[in-house]
Amino acid sequence: MTNSQSSEIEFAAYIGMDWADQKHDICLQEVGSDQLEVTQIEHKPEALITWVAQLRQRFQGRPVAIALEQSRGALLYSLMHYDFLVLYPIHPNSLANYREAFTPSGAKDDPVDAQLQLEMVRLHRDKLRPWKADDSLTRTISLLVEARRKLVNDRTRLTNRLRALLKQYFPQALAWAGELNTQRAVDFLMRWPQLSQLQQTEPSGVRQFYQEHYRLGEKLDQYLAEISTAQPLTRDSAVIDSSVSLVQALIPQLRELNCGIARLDQQIQELYAKHPDAQIFRSLPGAGQTLAPRLLAAFGADRERFATAEELQRYSGIAPVTKRSGKTKLVQRRFARPKFVCQSFHEFAKSSILWSSWSRAYYEQQRRRGHQYHEAIRALAYKWIRIIYRCWQLRVPYDEAVYIKSLELRSSPLAKLIAPEVTQR
Repeated sequence: MTNSQSSEIEFAAYIGMDWADQKHDICLQEVGSDQLEVTQIEHKPEALITWVAQLRQRFQGRPVAIALEQSRGALLYSLMHYDFLVLYPIHPNSLANYREAFTPSGAKDDPVDAQLQLEMVRLHRDKLRPWKADDSLTRTISLLVEARRKLVNDRTRLTNRLRALLKQYFPQALAWAGELNTQRAVDFLMRWPQLSQLQQTEPSGVRQFYQEHYRLGEKLDQYLAEISTAQPLTRDSAVIDSSVSLVQALIPQLRELNCGIARLDQQIQELYAKHPDAQIFRSLPGAGQTLAPRLLAAFGADRERFATAEELQRYSGIAPVTKRSGKTKLVQRRFARPKFVCQSFHEFAKSSILWSSWSRAYYEQQRRRGHQYHEAIRALAYKWIRIIYRCWQLRVPYDEAVYIKSLELRSSPLAKLIAPEVTQR
């Protein structure tokens, strides 16, 4: 359902709901009435079901608009199955700005927030996007890829702590164990959390470990020589003992996170392979097994959700914001945006530089024009959204050769920057 379609619905009532862990504050206004009805219900399935049943009976199943300050979560998932409810998720920043316009003091109160949400959906629903659930498969993939990213963030925090600890007493391990987020590094540190233990192990045992876990080639002998002659950074037993204890506490957590991420990866790939749009996002250069499902989740399955590519560019936060005041004009990135969606497009654009000739040429063009690294990546992501949107609408895979040919037919300056051997393929 688009914004224009939702504005044509004749609602029986408007509701603002302020979500909380223990209760929900509700402000309701029936169409044709000036009276505001303020109520509160407990955060219990039975209470919510009873309240919705009362709404259905009172308004005889006619549409009811509900504004709530979340685009996912327990409340939204509970309400999404009722056909007479039209949900309008409101971004927290939008509500905060709306609140500030009327309460410059910064005061905040839940019932007031519910009333403000009601006003927003009643007076400005043409500017709000009604929420429409994707199919179960798409929503499952979407939730899993975001959960995976959170686990990766947790793993990054752990590896950063681990790296800081090793720098205090065993910095050589940063080179000998390799990337700390890998399972082989975990196995290395589980076996040898300090230099003395590693040096006390027979060289043949260390060699066997490396041969089973790493592909070092000629570097293997170099590593073994370094290990035999290495000197500890410190001999302070207090520093070493406390650091080893902390490392041994972190390593099992890191191992479990790696296993959890691997399980999610397998589940995501199994579900992604069943999705009818998988071929579209699988064809994108540099998307790979991680980013392709994330891009699918960003677009969703509803072709009416975004009427144009520009809507998705603005929604994702990739499109910049232009601010004008008098003769002053300022262009800056959007701060109010779904962070994970924005990250997905940003990270894909960065990856595409290594796999797509025109992407690499465009990125280099932006840098020559004086744009900073992230500005150039966002500009590239902006172009990619338009291209992927077209493929998504037509339900066809992306073809690099076709796109480069279109650049040549339009006499695009970008076509001249692409390596000649690429355009001749």
